[in-house]
Amino acid sequence: MAIYGRILVKSNSVALANDASFMGLIMGYFHLSANIAEMERRRAASKLGGGQKRIDAQHAKGKLTARERLDVLLDEGSFEELDTYVEHDCVDFGMQDQKIPGDGVVTGSGTINGRLVYVFSQDFTVFGGSLSKRHAEKICKVMDNAMKVGAPVIGLNDSGGARIQEGVASLGGYAEVFQKNVLASGVIPQLSLIMGPCAGGAVYSPAMTDFIFMVKDSSYMFVTGPEVVKTVTNEEVTQEDLGGAVVHTTKTSVADLALENDIEALLAARELIGFLPESNRDPLPELPTDDPWDRVEDSLDTLIPASSNMPYDMHELIRKVVDDGNFFEIQPKHGANIITGFGRIEGKPVGFVANQPMVLAGVLDIDASRKAARFVRFCDAFSIPIVTFVDVPGFLPGTGQEHNGIIKHGAKLLFAYAEATVPKITVITRKAYGGAYDVMASKHLRGDLNYAWPTAEIAVMGAKGAVEIIFRQDRDNPEKIAEKTKEYEDRFANPFVAASRGYIDEVIYPHSTRRRIALGLRKLAGKKLENPWKKHDNLPL
Repeated sequence: MAIYGRILVKSNSVALANDASFMGLIMGYFHLSANIAEMERRRAASKLGGGQKRIDAQHAKGKLTARERLDVLLDEGSFEELDTYVEHDCVDFGMQDQKIPGDGVVTGSGTINGRLVYVFSQDFTVFGGSLSKRHAEKICKVMDNAMKVGAPVIGLNDSGGARIQEGVASLGGYAEVFQKNVLASGVIPQLSLIMGPCAGGAVYSPAMTDFIFMVKDSSYMFVTGPEVVKTVTNEEVTQEDLGGAVVHTTKTSVADLALENDIEALLAARELIGFLPESNRDPLPELPTDDPWDRVEDSLDTLIPASSNMPYDMHELIRKVVDDGNFFEIQPKHGANIITGFGRIEGKPVGFVANQPMVLAGVLDIDASRKAARFVRFCDAFSIPIVTFVDVPGFLPGTGQEHNGIIKHGAKLLFAYAEATVPKITVITRKAYGGAYDVMASKHLRGDLNYAWPTAEIAVMGAKGAVEIIFRQDRDNPEKIAEKTKEYEDRFANPFVAASRGYIDEVIYPHSTRRRIALGLRKLAGKKLENPWKKHDNLPL
């Protein structure tokens, strides 16, 4: 009552104490104080989540809490929370007595290196991070806001799945999130970090986002868990072997990167976002660099081995071409015979696709085709130029590939390059054989600038195979086969036949590759190319 007494003294009038407006002011003050206290209580409850015991359990597993993860992901002090006080409305199974503000997911926006992003972070300490109707509505609101303003969405997934107590309402919540994922696809970048369990229907939202990062030994994704698998198929399998980070980044290609812990995953997400535009309407982010655009790399002149059967590491070429050697690789452990990832040229993001001679001689197979096709389509959706380095002896032969649909899967990569309207620069370093030559961003698929090194070999197939077909009647004459092979190599194992027909724009010195790409990207910055109108294409899935 101290303030009440001060006001009375100041007014110097006892009558004022009886004035209705004055009493309203006093009562309003106390009401405001009560509301502030309630707000602070609810905020504290939301920040505490499921309580200190469950937070300690999270830490004991080597995992950060939902809010700690956002502290690492976002610029310091930039996070602004939405829907802090949202609670579920379930009254079944005693749930009406178990309400925690926020309802198991922290949502809002913040910045990464000063650029706006929207985020949601599931809180495993609250009902195991399970998704309720209100939980789903919070995620959908964040995605709607991101779509309206044009900003990336980053989801930190750590959830036991649908909240069973809510039944079909939680399933409906998942479907609403799925619908938002589909509408946002190709409009804003979507990134999922799997930082704990992600099972059942929960897996489909991350699966429809652009990139998925997982944490080794603490995250997993599967449609049906080990117990169901054992019941139905009698197989015994652990969570890690069924859907862990290593499985999904090597065998299935569901995830792009497997990181050692939460912090590494969050820092990798920050790095990736730096290569991406805010939306499909926004320009690419540009970083200052002291790396000269016309830097000469003499070591590239000796990168290609003397023998065409000897491998070399295509990573070396990429890192010597990009700014400051900084290359962010996507899916390095899956389909390793092709390399995909982001680098910068003159400070601007570029998508790189390159055959890798160190793995399966760089052939195209099902995994490589699918991996590269998805990456090319992402780059095209967000106007990121594509540079392709080619050293491909063809498609991988065999019944395994044919019976598993290499025709359809190879067509995905062809389709992706053919429909892409972004600037496309191609450099053939060595082999470009058969249909694989066509597929790898050739001039015939609207490649803008197609270069070749002097070591390039552009032909229907390798010399030995070609000669054995053309001169099959002389197969028993090794000397004649050797003579014809040498003749074929002299005639076709070079870039000049293709260059004479305009399929190659220029044969360049390897050491000048960075300069040529930088100049090409400058020239193509204003490129305008539109595909015929269509509701959507029919990608060979």
